[in-house]
Amino acid sequence: MTVNADSQAVAAQATWRDLPAAQQPEYPDPEALRSVVAELESYPPLVFAGECDQLRVRMAAVAKGEAFLLQGGDCAEAFDAVGAEHIRAKLKTLLQMGAVLTYAASVPVVKVGRIAGQYSKPRSKPTETRDGVTLPTYRGDSVNGFDFTEAARIPDPERLKRMYHASASTLNLVRAFTTGGYADLRQVHAWNQDFVKSSPSGQRYEQLAREIDNALHFMRACGTDPEEFKTVEFYASHEALLLDYESALTRVDSRTGELYDVSGHMVWIGERTRQLDHAHIEFASRIRNPIGIKLGPTTTAEDALQYIERLDPDREPGRLTFIVRMGADKVRDKLPELVEKVTASGATVAWVTDPMHGNTFEA
Repeated sequence: MTVNADSQAVAAQATWRDLPAAQQPEYPDPEALRSVVAELESYPPLVFAGECDQLRVRMAAVAKGEAFLLQGGDCAEAFDAVGAEHIRAKLKTLLQMGAVLTYAASVPVVKVGRIAGQYSKPRSKPTETRDGVTLPTYRGDSVNGFDFTEAARIPDPERLKRMYHASASTLNLVRAFTTGGYADLRQVHAWNQDFVKSSPSGQRYEQLAREIDNALHFMRACGTDPEEFKTVEFYASHEALLLDYESALTRVDSRTGELYDVSGHMVWIGERTRQLDHAHIEFASRIRNPIGIKLGPTTTAEDALQYIERLDPDREPGRLTFIVRMGADKVRDKLPELVEKVTASGATVAWVTDPMHGNTFEA
């Protein structure tokens, strides 16, 4: 019997199924999940392998200190927020920030949205209790509903298909905005948000926007009006939390035979799922996307070096990003040793701060 090479490659990335996987939903109907996964495996890619390679090149520049990474978006996306106004507002803010950073720092700014896939939430507790009633926690729109009812909180695999379609709609709109004129640098004034027009920060932005406009006018007067000013590279990222979904959207690149998770350009592993002998690290080790790992205050230098060995054995700049999530009270004590030991190992990783998690209290 002969086996298709693509099938063999995809089967190879499913080795994560033999390992413990934290933060996965407990679906009441395994057969329904298998049916959904099979359907997702037939869907078109949301992003392309070549785009992931391009981001890896951009992240290599970030890791070498030759570019700056701007990454932002929602803590968790919601299905009912997939609309033109909501997506345009997020994109406008990132474009606005990117223009200011590029002008002020005089280095390229790599723009990555936490968007088109961030529909899942890791949770510290499997259940929550209100007024004596205990139900499963809300794990994001990709898993269950926010309403505190028994029916809403049951994990439903059909939501994985809704996540795919919501992500596809979002990416379609983002691509239209970033290539259709909205991202033109000459729009820097139009990007200003109404709510800051009369504020000191809004006035500072307007002053900087005028300076950028003057620089653009000077370049045009000199006969230079690059196409790069009219469009923008914008990449999508999310936490690769639900492995059934991420695995179903893993494809073999026809150019190279390598595996890519085509649910997003960059995916990361969270603080609660970064166990070295668990499924998320195994999954990430099999794909060629740029990979991030969140490092919390318990991370040791030895942990960081083992992540490099598993995920970046060839020491490829742009492959691995360490997302530091330690808190202001611990980062000064914890981070320097990690940077020192990682640098000494010969790895060139991007170091990124993580403001994109909820600093909340339990009510």
